[in-house]
Amino acid sequence: MKVDIIIHNGHLMTMEGKGVGYIADGAVAIKHNKIEAVGQTQEILREYTAERHIDAANKLIMPGFIDAHIHTGIAIFRGVAQDMSNWMQKGLWPFQKHLRPDESAIGSMVNIIEGIKAGTTTFCDYDGRMDLIVNNYKKIGARARVTELVNEIPDNIGDLPVGELYTFESSIGETKLNRNLELYEKHHDTEDGRITVILGPHGPDMMSLELLKEVKNHAEKLDTKLHMHVAQGDREINQMEKRYGKRSIEFLDEHDFLNERLIAVHLTEATDEETAFIAKSGASMIYCAGSIGIIDGMVPPVQHFLDAGGTACLGSDQAPGNNSNNMFNEMKFAAILNKVKYKNPQAFHATQALRMATIEAAKVMGIDHEVGSLRSGKKADIILVDLTAPAFYPVLTKPIRNIVPNLVYSARGDEVDTAIIDGKVIMENKQILTIHEKEEISKAQQTAENIASRAEEDILKADSDILQMVRDGLL
Repeated sequence: MKVDIIIHNGHLMTMEGKGVGYIADGAVAIKHNKIEAVGQTQEILREYTAERHIDAANKLIMPGFIDAHIHTGIAIFRGVAQDMSNWMQKGLWPFQKHLRPDESAIGSMVNIIEGIKAGTTTFCDYDGRMDLIVNNYKKIGARARVTELVNEIPDNIGDLPVGELYTFESSIGETKLNRNLELYEKHHDTEDGRITVILGPHGPDMMSLELLKEVKNHAEKLDTKLHMHVAQGDREINQMEKRYGKRSIEFLDEHDFLNERLIAVHLTEATDEETAFIAKSGASMIYCAGSIGIIDGMVPPVQHFLDAGGTACLGSDQAPGNNSNNMFNEMKFAAILNKVKYKNPQAFHATQALRMATIEAAKVMGIDHEVGSLRSGKKADIILVDLTAPAFYPVLTKPIRNIVPNLVYSARGDEVDTAIIDGKVIMENKQILTIHEKEEISKAQQTAENIASRAEEDILKADSDILQMVRDGLL
């Protein structure tokens, strides 16, 4: 049978079954944008011929990573709010107040480039002005499951004293919800299904109950997911208790949000009882290890969520908090931080971390019928990882295999050589083929400098910890 591409002679991990689905001398046949067959090289070459053969000798063939929670629209503020308290209000908002929609999209493209070069093929992007950002995914050729960030928060919210109750503006919420709905109408299931859209309430503290219920009603009509921050920090809990006299999870349960439709992001401040309750409700969880570790110095209760029967996965969150939108970073952080938390080297093993960046992420996002593992009929989203890189030395396959531990604990992301998305080669020999990387990065650098200049007065007024570190000569 004739196919378009055959990848062969590689170490293969399908991510099928309960582990990683390892095949020692594996091959994948691709026809159009789907996987036609997966198996041993000898078998695939006997049954199929192809327009193009990719020899994966000394490489790992595996599904592309799924970054289940990322805000690419604020990538342009990487590194401006680290090592500080009141990260959002004093660190991020003085910059974000001056961010124009076109500038957000310019910075977003660099974030997407970063992800692809480290093996991410599906981006679950959750940000403002997604109507502009979505065009980056169409241009570069990545898979994206996108949503507009819906809230009622005015741009000058950073001017409020820390701890004061947020003011809501219904007109802002109406505009953002309409953008999310228009995004769905215009972009959902476009690019041959490569772009899909869900709904994105920012969080229960960021909008009125009336708007929150309206978003839920639309999600039910469209039969789609709700991607939402839940119990993401003490700031949120403080706002919820002041406004409603309840913590976030009790409040959401009271209003029928805790079910299979909800994707709960972070759960940083959830108690063990709340965590188990939300896991049993059918809602899923996204754990952003690097971001919450840096911003809050905490390890969210992801293992407790899993132990309670929930489904959870990994996301990289945003560059101003995490500094790295790289799923290798997330897998390593997730595993190590939980080992430290539980004082147990067997906790959160490498295979668990890898599955949470691939097939478990696909389950959480509701796209596991298409991506997350390599099997016949799924979309051809595949990466090749160079096993001759020093980080993988030595490669052993018996009596034990060490590829997975080295992938999670040693690799950095620059070992990714090739990225195939929707059956098309998007990156080869570590070079993205669909856009001009240096031009995009240069444009974004100039844009970031322009924003910093416009925002200087508000940055100085915020008087953040990081600003003081600059004054003290520590940065």
